[in-house]
Amino acid sequence: MASVTRRALSRGCCLAAVLALAVVASVAAEDETTSGPSWHVVSVTAMLPSADCTPARAASNSSALSVVHRHGPCSPLLARGGEPSHAEILDRDQDRVDSIHRMTAGPWTAGQSSASKGVSLPAHRGLRLGTANYIVSVGLGTPRRDLLVVFDTGSDLSWVQCKPCNNCYKQHDPLFDPSQSTTYSAVPCGAQECLDSGTCSSGKCRYEVVYGDMSQTDGNLARDTLTLGPSSDQLQGFVFGCGDDDTGLFGRADGLFGLGRDRVSLASQAAARYGAGFSYCLPSSWRAEGYLSLGSAAAPPHAQFTAMVTRSDTPSFYYLDLVGIKVAGRTVRVAPAVFKAPGTVIDSGTVITRLPSRAYSALRSSFAGFMRRYKRAPALSILDTCYDFTGRTKVQIPSVALLFDGGATLNLGFGGVLYVANRSQACLAFASNGDDTSVGILGNMQQKTFAVVYDLANQKIGFGAKGCS
Repeated sequence: MASVTRRALSRGCCLAAVLALAVVASVAAEDETTSGPSWHVVSVTAMLPSADCTPARAASNSSALSVVHRHGPCSPLLARGGEPSHAEILDRDQDRVDSIHRMTAGPWTAGQSSASKGVSLPAHRGLRLGTANYIVSVGLGTPRRDLLVVFDTGSDLSWVQCKPCNNCYKQHDPLFDPSQSTTYSAVPCGAQECLDSGTCSSGKCRYEVVYGDMSQTDGNLARDTLTLGPSSDQLQGFVFGCGDDDTGLFGRADGLFGLGRDRVSLASQAAARYGAGFSYCLPSSWRAEGYLSLGSAAAPPHAQFTAMVTRSDTPSFYYLDLVGIKVAGRTVRVAPAVFKAPGTVIDSGTVITRLPSRAYSALRSSFAGFMRRYKRAPALSILDTCYDFTGRTKVQIPSVALLFDGGATLNLGFGGVLYVANRSQACLAFASNGDDTSVGILGNMQQKTFAVVYDLANQKIGFGAKGCS
């Protein structure tokens, strides 16, 4: 099936204090003696940040939009001196997780309805997720205007900032001007899209999204031509939000495009043209590139799939069944029911994977047991298992694998095991939910370098190793 043609983003080269994680290769150890598939032996220097952008091409059979981290040196959005600290990134990540937990706190997880907890969850009005991490470039309107937008599997409605704007945050490009597009039209109040995603106000179909970190966007629902690559490859009548009252932590992005399961999402609107599904590869580090491809293109031959789980209370999220964890090739002793009870969401916008309390405690204990040779370091925000590698040339880290229903196994690279703030603070890149009833979340650190395939036609999710190479 067709997929979206890759369009390279322009590249920044400024130093970013975000996700300072390495593209690492296995190297021979100096004073470390154990190596193999159960261990990562890594140069400490390779973990540390670089100011350079190192573009990476998608797999040879992929043609896709370029994906970069919005705070990294490959990002055109990078503003010198404006990068968040590691603690700020992780604190914002917790805001997003809190949003997901509020939205999923239904009968399946807690034995109570959302209404009994005082949580309002209309389709696109009220509290939503916190802002996400990765950006792509798209063309909107006729003639096309190229815009840099965050993409997010945890959101549905896509939007950009538009003229005239009552209150807009500073973005990378000039505001989109509907009056300059010959294919722009407003969504009328009686249209199904308005009934699904907005409200009628003064004869206009208005939308509102308030995110978990208190960022927000308000504006008019509209239709226009969306170009995802060459000018001949267009999606006519794309429904999106034209924001005219926007504030928050969008990092100078021109807007946000949702890839959730609701019918207003980009994935749903593009299905008739490209096929029911999409895939992406998140880059190995903040200084590299990945890709996003729309459509039901063939999965990598080595991809492993697990069934997509549907929940009626939060139908826009993508759920899968995590059933176990291995550390250094050994299964961590956690009863499958610990994972099954709350379920697990896969989310492109959450940084750190969250586990039920008992599962996280078991993982942490097992991991720490293999790391006794290293000096402990202070906790970093939500990360409580950290190590000091000062004075070391190479380190040996136990592998971590996530096991899913149906036999799919996600063998994490080193960048999915440790969050490296600096040489003296490298932390286990997992966190506890704080209880066993809140939904688990597979975050983007653990998805990096994999081709993550959302096969919506067959209701399954796949993982293919070395997806960005």
